[in-house]
Amino acid sequence: MEQKSKQKKSLDKATAKRLFSYLLEYKFKYIIVLICIAITSTVTAIGPNIIRILIDDYITPLINNPNPSFDGIKQVIIFLALVFAIGVIASFVYTRLMVNISQGVLDKIRKQTFAHLQKLPIKYFDTNAYGDIMSRFTNDTDALRQALAQSIPQVFSIVITIVSIFVTMIIINIYMTAFVIFYVVFQLFCAKKVLGRSGKYFGMQQKTLGELNGYIEEMINGQKVVKVFGYEEKSKEEFYKKSENLRQNAFNANSFANMLMPLMNNLGILQYVMLAIFGGFLITNNIGSVTVGSVVAFLILSRNFNAPIGQVSQQINFIIMSLAGAKRIFSILDEEVEVDDGYVSLVNVKYENGKFVETNESNLLAWKHKNKNNEVTYNELKGNVEFEDVYFGYTEEKMILKDINIKAKQGQKIALVGATGAGKTTITNLINRFYDISEGKIKYDGINIEKIQKNDLRRSLGVVLQDTNLFTGTVMENIRYGRLDATDKECIDAAKKANAHHFIELLKDGYNTIISGSGDSLSQGQKQLLSIARAIVLNPPVMILDEATSSIDTHTEAIVQKGMDMLMQGRTVFVIAHRLSTIRNADKILVIDDGKIIEEGNHNELINKKGKYYKLYTGMIEMD
Repeated sequence: MEQKSKQKKSLDKATAKRLFSYLLEYKFKYIIVLICIAITSTVTAIGPNIIRILIDDYITPLINNPNPSFDGIKQVIIFLALVFAIGVIASFVYTRLMVNISQGVLDKIRKQTFAHLQKLPIKYFDTNAYGDIMSRFTNDTDALRQALAQSIPQVFSIVITIVSIFVTMIIINIYMTAFVIFYVVFQLFCAKKVLGRSGKYFGMQQKTLGELNGYIEEMINGQKVVKVFGYEEKSKEEFYKKSENLRQNAFNANSFANMLMPLMNNLGILQYVMLAIFGGFLITNNIGSVTVGSVVAFLILSRNFNAPIGQVSQQINFIIMSLAGAKRIFSILDEEVEVDDGYVSLVNVKYENGKFVETNESNLLAWKHKNKNNEVTYNELKGNVEFEDVYFGYTEEKMILKDINIKAKQGQKIALVGATGAGKTTITNLINRFYDISEGKIKYDGINIEKIQKNDLRRSLGVVLQDTNLFTGTVMENIRYGRLDATDKECIDAAKKANAHHFIELLKDGYNTIISGSGDSLSQGQKQLLSIARAIVLNPPVMILDEATSSIDTHTEAIVQKGMDMLMQGRTVFVIAHRLSTIRNADKILVIDDGKIIEEGNHNELINKKGKYYKLYTGMIEMD
């Protein structure tokens, strides 16, 4: 237990050190901030000393004076006002600068985190809730903002203030200083006891907050399913559990944190009274040359000394909470990015004098291969895909795919059939290199795909999924997402080929109609047609259709199928089929069962075999 606690503290220090590294970019501004903090703290310390001088040297001599002169008092008061004005200006400057610094740091962290997120493998998103990831961009960054803009500079200010006040107190009277220090040690002991309890709960609070946000997002996105299946009460029950976990952790964290300030304030008031009594005792007994002015000054100094100690405990709570958030943010940055060790790239070429030459004026694509001797060869991109003895598992202990062998020649339509969980989608994910295989080889135009740069590999593959992903923007922008340099004419031509042009023209603003990311204003079939148009714009030699028509009605399917037929012309196509009637014309049908190919052939061949495909097609058994 003790070792775990030490490890946690070292991790917190590492997180703090990493967070402060972002401040180095603003080191000159931070120097100005520190100077302004020093000025503010010095003003806090010397102000009471000026009051002591005012009382002892100017006000006290006027008592019982028949001809009092207030000229000296006016000068001291003006000087005191000037000193406090300087303190106010310095405080304003450093507060403004810290807002600028904190927002700059947060902007950099957000950009770095989002950029890093784009480089992470699909596995990360499969194993982390979207809501929890979003929470790191919102709740955790907000906790960081609080710490950077307020808590950290406050702690610096408090430290400098305490030091300067301590020096001033020693100069005024050593006896009263000793009394204050003794009392402060007692206060710090009380604060440590409380802080020790609250620290661990702030980390748990941030974690459970992320879990709650993730659950809320799931329920909002799946509201139709919730209502259809009458899941409202169960979802509320689950929400209440997660909310209760958050409440309990937040209660534990904040109960100790909120207890600290009243405790420190009350102890400070008690010290103020006891110090006044002690000062009176010193004056009465003529000990240490104590004057009325020095006691008054010391009372003010002790208040200014105690207030920062109470504040520092509160700010440390904020810093603890922000470090918990920072650790969650940095955990994304520490995730290993998708490794890309490919060296074969995809380039535009033209055929000239019997060989390929790179050019930007042609739509012909070729694989550019540079060997160790810097010799460059080009292979025309055709779309031949081959699996050789492929094995794959998410863990080494359990293989999902076993001994997969597939040969898909240019222009062939390969259909994958099998029950849910058989491994159909996994096969297509391996072509994209969303996951890397455990054994065997996958070749693309005779090239091992591990040698191909991932971005170039993926832009040569078009994908149409069952669940379409649209983005907030115009219809035109959503189609152009397939190829960002596509012209409006190319996007419109793609929509016509996909049978989407007609319904787009009927929209309020046609191709300029704004749609939301969820595409709620469109039917499932219309969203699928846009997805097909997007793939046509990309114009890839290989297409992957993952149950693209399984969630639409028969009439809409006929329209979508026409668009897909246009999309598949002249391309190598992998089709994951839910409705077997849509793959009768496939060149090759692969029946997948428990990660293995158990049957292979065209429709007629498999029907004549009267094996599992025959039973699936005739309805003797159902495809789960």
